[in-house]
Amino acid sequence: MFKKISLSLFLTVLLLADSQSGSAATTLVAVAANFSKPMTEIAAEFEKATGHSAHLSFGSSGKFVSQLENGGPFEVLLSADEKGPQKLEQDGLTVPNTRFVYALGRLVLWSATSGYVDNEGKILTAGGFKHLALADPKLAPYGAAAVEVLKKQGLFDKLQPLFVQGENIAQTYQFISTANAELGFVALSQVIENGKIGSGSGWIIPDNDHAPIRQGAVLMKKGAENPAAPALLNFLKSAPALAIIKKYGYDLPQ
Repeated sequence: MFKKISLSLFLTVLLLADSQSGSAATTLVAVAANFSKPMTEIAAEFEKATGHSAHLSFGSSGKFVSQLENGGPFEVLLSADEKGPQKLEQDGLTVPNTRFVYALGRLVLWSATSGYVDNEGKILTAGGFKHLALADPKLAPYGAAAVEVLKKQGLFDKLQPLFVQGENIAQTYQFISTANAELGFVALSQVIENGKIGSGSGWIIPDNDHAPIRQGAVLMKKGAENPAAPALLNFLKSAPALAIIKKYGYDLPQ
């Protein structure tokens, strides 16, 4: 009797595995550069939980939107702002009622040198540096937020000649980490470790110094028939994904 039950259970497991394998799919995802670390972890958990996989491409939100408007292959967009997904929605390129905010970004003024940036960002006023890195504000929401911070402090005109602009936040981080710029504005998710800035020095900029960085996700029409695409967006709202998002210094949408 025991052998019969065991054999039956074994065959059931095999059938479930074959079923999952047969229905597993891969979705193509455009991911804002600031979200590369958390999304890499989320994609791994997504595959474990669902059997589906996500092929991730990281870059500038603005460039991704432009590519999608011109027939780009991505099925899911995880932008660094809401404007991109909203524009694609208005253009009729997305699946209705799939757009939502998946994370609230945090901006940090960071240097790879320990003790260089103080806790209140007073170095911006004190000066003494030759280069200030930020992402291109026309393409990257974190760059636009950085410009907003500088204008609020009345420092934009003074510091603009020192700007070193990255195409996206990943390239901006590279400028600073390789000492091509003494300091600059990056996403907190790029430098956080165990709840604090892991290396170098930085000032986590208060939320009220710039407009909220509301990062939007949306399902493209070309992903509507791929089961992995909506499944990934649903997984982004799950407890395991939200825990990863929070771990990287993002605030969660209410």
